[in-house]
Amino acid sequence: MKRIIILGSTGSIGTQTLEVIEHLSDDWNVIGLTANTNIDLLEKQANKYKPEFLVVMDEYHAKKLKNRLADQAVEVLSGPAGLNYLAGQVESDLLINALVGAVGLAPTVAALEKGSRIGLANKETLVIGGQIIEKYLSNPLNKILPIDSEHNAVFQLLAGHKEKEIAKIILTASGGPFLNLEKDRLETVTVKEALNHPNWDMGGKITIDSATMMNKGLEVIEAHYLFKQPYDKIKVVIHPESIVHSMVEFIDSSIMAELGVADMRIPIQNILTYPERVSSLGKNLDLFTVGALNFEEPDFEKFPALGLAYTAGKEGGSLPVILNAANEVAVMGFLANKIRFTDITYIVEKVMDSYERKDNPLLEEIYMIDKEAREMAEGVMKECY
Repeated sequence: MKRIIILGSTGSIGTQTLEVIEHLSDDWNVIGLTANTNIDLLEKQANKYKPEFLVVMDEYHAKKLKNRLADQAVEVLSGPAGLNYLAGQVESDLLINALVGAVGLAPTVAALEKGSRIGLANKETLVIGGQIIEKYLSNPLNKILPIDSEHNAVFQLLAGHKEKEIAKIILTASGGPFLNLEKDRLETVTVKEALNHPNWDMGGKITIDSATMMNKGLEVIEAHYLFKQPYDKIKVVIHPESIVHSMVEFIDSSIMAELGVADMRIPIQNILTYPERVSSLGKNLDLFTVGALNFEEPDFEKFPALGLAYTAGKEGGSLPVILNAANEVAVMGFLANKIRFTDITYIVEKVMDSYERKDNPLLEEIYMIDKEAREMAEGVMKECY
């Protein structure tokens, strides 16, 4: 049996990964699971899958969980140090990084330093640390396999093709819940409306990012590092049906697309069984039911977050770190009903314009920049109250 570690096992991607593992029967042995503070679900997962290691980010909750599982042979660790130990010291055949936020970067680095295969669902790893991560990928032992549906689609489409054959990577975006809403109306949309994604069932933060289209902007930066393509060869197209998950245009003018129902268990299984394919939990796509597929250009004026992400990616250095940190703070502020929906990108842009940039920051510097940019974003957010 192959050994697997799941960072963020209580979140959307983590729980669906465990569903897929159960579907694949005896192929995988769950070695380590982690959670932020949801120890109730983590305890259930521990009882079911009998991992050797658990990590809880909050030390108080880690101690509570340790007491609950006192009769089990499981080691309970806490905090970033626990994550880094699990990722960097415990042997595994595959590590799934389904963490949310900048905390996902350091464990990825730790795993790559030991020579690991990583199923990546943590956008921030490449958004804020892409310049660091790409240095590790020259080691043939290291492999990052993308789980996000768009990047997983491109990953599948590029199999057997050389980089020089690529003319364009086309990332599809649903457009979120406000695709057809008038721009002026965005100032008054509610949290409930923003969380009502038309196609995908995701966590709160990523759903708001989809509504602002920041999520697609972050994916553009990810694609740059994953597929080694310049930003002018990475395009975004609005595709409301979310059937085509991404496309690749080749230099012979042909375009290949990956299609399927909107179900994250399909790309998750693709990574778990790669390079083989087996029957999945996902439903088969019925093109007759779908009927029509629509595509349109993104509106950069209505959704300025997409343009901010392109700007940050092209400039590089510390700017993607600043973009991501300010966005996380602003999204949390909106979810807490402290600011308007349109204030999210206002805060991000103001912090990007105000924070002094740095070229090629080291890992320690990235976390310092992240911290300072968050503090600056908190200050800007207070102006919006």
